[in-house]
Amino acid sequence: MTPAETRIALSTLCCRLTPLLERAGRRREVLEARLEANLPRLVDALLPLYGHRWDVAWHLEAIAETALKAAIARPEPLAERDRDRPPDWIRAAEQIGAMGYVDRFAGSIIGLYDRLPHLERLGVTYLHLMPLFRVPDGPNDGGYAVSSYREVAPRLGTMDQLAKFADALHERGMALVLDFVLNHTADDHAWAEAAKAGDPEKQAYYWMFDDRAAVEPYARHLRQIFPDRGGDAFVWREDLAGGKWVWSTFYPFQWDLNYSNPAVLRAILGEMLFLANQGVDVLRLDAVPFLWKKPGSPCENLPEAHLVVRALNAAAAIAAPSLVFKSEAIVHPDEVVRYVRPDECRLSYNPLLMCSLWDALATRDTRHLRDILARRHGTPIGTAWVNYLRCHDDIGWGMANEDMVALGIDPDGHRRFLNAFYTGRFPGSFARGLPFQENPRTGDCRVSGTCAALAGLEAAEADGDPSLIDHAVRRIISMHALVYTLGGIPLLYLGDEIAQPNDPTYTDRLAEAADNRWVHRPYFSDERLARALDQPATPEGRVLSAMRRLGALRKQAPALGVGTIHPIALDPRYTLAFERRAQGQTLTIVANLSEHWVDIEAERLGPRRSHDLWNDAVFDPDKAHTLEPYGLMILTVEPT
Repeated sequence: MTPAETRIALSTLCCRLTPLLERAGRRREVLEARLEANLPRLVDALLPLYGHRWDVAWHLEAIAETALKAAIARPEPLAERDRDRPPDWIRAAEQIGAMGYVDRFAGSIIGLYDRLPHLERLGVTYLHLMPLFRVPDGPNDGGYAVSSYREVAPRLGTMDQLAKFADALHERGMALVLDFVLNHTADDHAWAEAAKAGDPEKQAYYWMFDDRAAVEPYARHLRQIFPDRGGDAFVWREDLAGGKWVWSTFYPFQWDLNYSNPAVLRAILGEMLFLANQGVDVLRLDAVPFLWKKPGSPCENLPEAHLVVRALNAAAAIAAPSLVFKSEAIVHPDEVVRYVRPDECRLSYNPLLMCSLWDALATRDTRHLRDILARRHGTPIGTAWVNYLRCHDDIGWGMANEDMVALGIDPDGHRRFLNAFYTGRFPGSFARGLPFQENPRTGDCRVSGTCAALAGLEAAEADGDPSLIDHAVRRIISMHALVYTLGGIPLLYLGDEIAQPNDPTYTDRLAEAADNRWVHRPYFSDERLARALDQPATPEGRVLSAMRRLGALRKQAPALGVGTIHPIALDPRYTLAFERRAQGQTLTIVANLSEHWVDIEAERLGPRRSHDLWNDAVFDPDKAHTLEPYGLMILTVEPT
């Protein structure tokens, strides 16, 4: 469409929405302003996707109407939240995240209320509950095979209970974060069941092919996501009108949605805004790289995928403007950051920082970490990283090959080393992770394991060596301290604050036994928490105390919010040092990522005396200083 045709389309669309606006009551003026601001963004995203269709005007109207109806239906407390919440809340230093599975952390949604005091003591303001929707019986990809976006899994509770829990979080200054699985549904979702029953409209919601020849232009260009699965991303289903091939990127029971059909975008928008109106503050958009398919391409991170996200963003800005999107961890750093923008995802996992921290811990070499902090850590205004050591997923080594080559590192060989190190196969390794989706042909794999297992505590406790235990605890604390001080929202995987080890019993549970990621998703240990509280000198007690101190530090240090990182070059390679500045405060963080005592070149940290907030000590630049194994300093300049 030409610019003139676009203006006509916008004018026509506004006119057709007028009868609906008349039902908005006292919100009408606010909604008119939102439409004026966001309809052009919505149309700009949708026309390149669907402008070639004869029925594009009808679909534009239907999508805008879906957003406007959700805005009118939005509960008043959430509408007030839209009006009152500072737009930059995600960038504030006091934001602290935690994530976990409802059943493993608290048993049920009702059980979460009993965990709130623990979360408050950790300073949590952002609670990410892993997929809790209704799923099929049996394998369900850890909850990512969604049977219904509007129903909670019965064993966890109800949607009404979830909405009430969101209210309880809001009263305590916490945000509710959920995963939104928008690339695919379970094969027993109502849309999929209608497709099986022969409904052509719902069959068009998915990628379905009558013969293999139609599949090949796509299949030959796709990478294997799960090598253990075998075959490719397509599954033959006899229960579909005599048989069809169905695109299933991840597992055969997850059917990919067809976003080249605008009805799919409208339908998924309706599900998304339903969740927003239950009080969800942040939606992590799952598998966004795979949203758009095109023959002859790898069907990942295509430009159209970004347009889909921008369209959903614009529609959400009409219906629920305080809703924030978070993008997921994607393989190459350049692709990750392309989704991080105010009109797409204002939050994103920071997988490069995660894997670079573990890299530095294994190698005792911070050069790569320093490099990515200097060149790749910034995000656009209005956006922020979610920094983490661990999430529900495995660890993949998503560093950019070109970055490693520039530092004289062989990318393939280095990844093989990291896999060997963190699975305990490398001589002298302290880690006890498991290889995930190991490819026998290439030797490639990813790594599963809790923080305590990867940082050496599990092995040290098995050996019973106090020195090794001490080093492992220090590793856990130092690594989390970096996550908490490098800006953005730090994200704690619940259980890591009490240093929980791997859970080998996952192999006893039929639905989990084939997926060793369940080893690092243990049930939260009340016994371990009680011991941490009653015996602060135990490993779990030391880690919990440190996590609380880090939470308190975030609350009182505005310099730790989103902002520029200023790396400081210190020798030897074991150390990482950087400066943070904001609101008149300057903090200098120094970490030793090795088991050796390190001499600190004090003059490089500034000419003035500082107070070490972490160790409650004076740092005098005119004196010699050493930093203990896995030690940490957080320096603030003393007032003159």
